[in-house]
Amino acid sequence: MSLDVPITLSDDIGMISQPYQLYIERTDPSQNMARYYAMQIEQTMFGEACLIRRWGRIGKRGQEKQQVFEREEEAVLLFLDLLKQKRARGYRPKTTRRRLLR
Repeated sequence: MSLDVPITLSDDIGMISQPYQLYIERTDPSQNMARYYAMQIEQTMFGEACLIRRWGRIGKRGQEKQQVFEREEEAVLLFLDLLKQKRARGYRPKTTRRRLLR
């Protein structure tokens, strides 16, 4: 293959079809519990899907784990399974409290 030959690449090859991001928290003041769990699916340099998970105490750096998958569908299935597990353990989306203006 010559380097002088133009190669046409499609923009949609290897791209993540839609953004997958999640941030949930679990708090219980009586147990001094304030935890977070965050997940997202990103594309690696090589076009693979990467599920990135972060968790720990709210306000702290916490831990991180990355898993690479050949297919986006595999990453999405694990994403949804982990979401189901965390919801069962009491994790919920962060609630924002708005101040009422008087």
